[in-house]
Amino acid sequence: MTMKVGIVRFPGSNCDMDVARAVTEGLGEEAEFLWHKSHDLQESDVVVLPGGFSYGDYLRAGAIARFSPIMREVLAFARGGGLTLGICNGFQVLCEAGLLPGALVRNRALRFRCHPVGLRVENAETPFTTAYEPGRRIEITIAHGEGQYVADDATLDRLETERRVVFRYVDEAGEPTDRANPNGSARNIAGIMNDAGNVLGLMPHPERHALEALGETDGLGVFQSLLEAVERRRVGSRNGTSPFDSSTPPIGVYT
Repeated sequence: MTMKVGIVRFPGSNCDMDVARAVTEGLGEEAEFLWHKSHDLQESDVVVLPGGFSYGDYLRAGAIARFSPIMREVLAFARGGGLTLGICNGFQVLCEAGLLPGALVRNRALRFRCHPVGLRVENAETPFTTAYEPGRRIEITIAHGEGQYVADDATLDRLETERRVVFRYVDEAGEPTDRANPNGSARNIAGIMNDAGNVLGLMPHPERHALEALGETDGLGVFQSLLEAVERRRVGSRNGTSPFDSSTPPIGVYT
């Protein structure tokens, strides 16, 4: 096996097994569960914060999980260039922890939404999207009550300019219309990455669309892309280079 994915388990996580099956059955790679009280990432190549309701979403989604013991290691891992993916509640935790800008608040309709949505791949040159064609429209399920992405205009402009908006909600024609926006997110944003390009937060659930048995595999590309990124890093390590050294293309671009 080439890639080991560490999946953090908080009290209230409920998509951890789905992520594990996407990794083990969808890719044939290794998955390791990481308990929230642990201080060991088990030499994971990728860390995933899965969906669910960590600590019951008390205070606000992700607010308590941000202070979980294992987050000390996750923060160090991510800040050191480690590939980190936050899905739904995991996205909320990443924002609360300061690894991603902005915040996730209550859906504009103040109702829980659970259904497939259209997404457009806005940047196919990241460690999470190289398996997709640029601009490709995919369908992935959402399941959240606090999925409205908000940030100030300066932050939103910076995300756009630096190509850090990775996924955007779109309609059947691939356009980011208001009708296609399930939660009121600013500029139809569904997923963003940090300025170094190694941390992604995504509200829809790619793991729920990663196996043939589920009838849809549009989400598998996220995990395939991570596998390619890990393999590329291994080659770079052997050659004495890194995807995140000074020779890296501008922010938001991964080759």
